[in-house]
Amino acid sequence: MTDHDLDSSSLTLIDTCSEASLSLLEDNLTEHGILAARRTPAAVARRYTRIFGRDAAICVMAMCGSGVPALEEGAVASLDALAAQQAANGQIPKYVDPEGTDADFWYLGCIDATLWWLIAVDHVRTHGDVGTDRWTDSVERALQWLLAQEHQHFRLLQQNEASDWADIMPRSGYVLYTNALWFDVKRRFSLCHSDETHHHFNHLFNPFQRDLHEYHRARLLQHYARRGRRDLGLYLSFVNLAVVGDEGDVFGNLLAIQCGVADEAMAHSIANVIGAAHADDHYPVRVVLHPLSEQHDLWRAYMGRHQQNLVHQYHNGGIWPFVGGFWVMALAKLGLQGEGWAELVKLARINALDNWRFTEWFHGRTLAPAGMAGQSWNAATFLLARRALQGQGTAW
Repeated sequence: MTDHDLDSSSLTLIDTCSEASLSLLEDNLTEHGILAARRTPAAVARRYTRIFGRDAAICVMAMCGSGVPALEEGAVASLDALAAQQAANGQIPKYVDPEGTDADFWYLGCIDATLWWLIAVDHVRTHGDVGTDRWTDSVERALQWLLAQEHQHFRLLQQNEASDWADIMPRSGYVLYTNALWFDVKRRFSLCHSDETHHHFNHLFNPFQRDLHEYHRARLLQHYARRGRRDLGLYLSFVNLAVVGDEGDVFGNLLAIQCGVADEAMAHSIANVIGAAHADDHYPVRVVLHPLSEQHDLWRAYMGRHQQNLVHQYHNGGIWPFVGGFWVMALAKLGLQGEGWAELVKLARINALDNWRFTEWFHGRTLAPAGMAGQSWNAATFLLARRALQGQGTAW
């Protein structure tokens, strides 16, 4: 199936959403880079009018290859702004003020901003109008900062709790989402021990493998991870010595497909489980299949702050349209074009709600809108998802 197989109203909706997405990215662009959200009093108060490492990097990938001169230049400016505030140890900030006066690194650190920045740098070097040696100094320091956090046997990154995009979720130790990105960074920058990273990723986050590693601590972690559990066809969201996450982290599992760390069988299993859980029923896509209640052993007091991360809300089972873009990209990668185009139409519909509000997230059951309007990465991943379905190399 191609876009030519869609009815005229669906095609028009996709075209309109593409135009609205490009327009939103231009509106949210400053001289120094792309802001996370449209400037509103609420966004200013909550510091969404900053250049966020992860948000901006995803937007950079969509802006690069867009053919819009302002966006092409804005992609480079965004990476420059983050690099300018890079810490002495190599870490890329969680966000920077567009005026260059403020850089934030989050409560327990923000590990994924550096990963996303590196992925975006490689993307722009490959598809943009910059030299391959652009940002060389910053890249080397960023890689060294990450390598200093890599376990020397598992070759996986270790992190604090609540220190990645899902910063109100209790994932720590070895985290699925983070290490999918780490494998992609290793592939893009030809880093050593990528085979070991791949192997341990698939044995720690999917501990139901038949073969056991000769390293005894790996065997024990596998044993702990699968104890009292059955194989649900997904990767675990995190693994540490005490506990593991089996709540069904949709984004982390989709990134395992997109970053090439899941083999074909596992990738199809992930897509089937997400579909069977109806995570995409109304709009793509709920980011947790089995949200954590206040009675769950993994519940943390900070998850209830402002009543924000309750069941089926925010990171705990809310619907995030930007992750919906990665759902479509995963379907495209698996050759499921028909399903992908159908999901892209649903993604356009959710972005269009409330006069193209590009809402940050929705309640996973009631579909009530929540969060900021004018989310840049909603627009970006819609554009990337359409490119993926069209087979364009600039999708990833």
